Amino acid sequence: MNPEVNHNARVLLLREYRGVLSTQSKAMPGFPFGSAVPYCLDEQGWPLILISRIAQHTRNLQADPRCSLLVGERDADDVQAAGRLTLLAEAKKLEDGQAIEAASQRYYRYFPESRDYHQAHDFDFWHLQPVRWRYIGGFGAIHWLDGVERANPFAASAQAPGAEDSMIEHMNGDHRDAIAHYLELAGLPAEPPAGMVGIDSEGCHLRQGRQLHWLPFAQACATPLEVRQALVALARASSL
Repeated sequence: MNPEVNHNARVLLLREYRGVLSTQSKAMPGFPFGSAVPYCLDEQGWPLILISRIAQHTRNLQADPRCSLLVGERDADDVQAAGRLTLLAEAKKLEDGQAIEAASQRYYRYFPESRDYHQAHDFDFWHLQPVRWRYIGGFGAIHWLDGVERANPFAASAQAPGAEDSMIEHMNGDHRDAIAHYLELAGLPAEPPAGMVGIDSEGCHLRQGRQLHWLPFAQACATPLEVRQALVALARASSL
């Protein structure tokens, strides 16, 4: 396995936040059924989705949990030359109350508008347990991969709180100037202002309006102290 290819596939998964969920059609057996879904990554590094109980794809997953999620580079000029990643997965509905609470707190940070329709309608959290990955980095760059997912050491889970929540609260409360500089580093407009919504070992997610953007750290972080040092380094950097 080429570590660089695995890294490129993982970066694509982190940079994007929506994809095409394909399920096994219950109404039309033998046909795949595709639908667009937003996602973020849970503490295990698995895509986390929130879907309606009455949606066709939910009914399909209840009958057969095997599915795929296709993620491609946003705004690509040439879709066939751009990177794309297909996850073959088993969908699992979250049933445990603590797991649902941890998932909801994370998902609402990424997609705050979902809080209203989650509470008003019958929606459930599902995560997609990876089976295998297919990554295409451009013409001829085609790879089957394992282990693209990576657990987030800072994320809260059903078993324990995580350092991520307090780090995000600190950045959004006390370091808005640094976040504004991160936007500049990423070549993004200064308005609307952004907020930090996620931190993993390799970078951080910012939400600006309804757009999500992932900024990489210079090197992977294993502790909250290393995250702090990485965020300070980004705040002082002149380029990514």
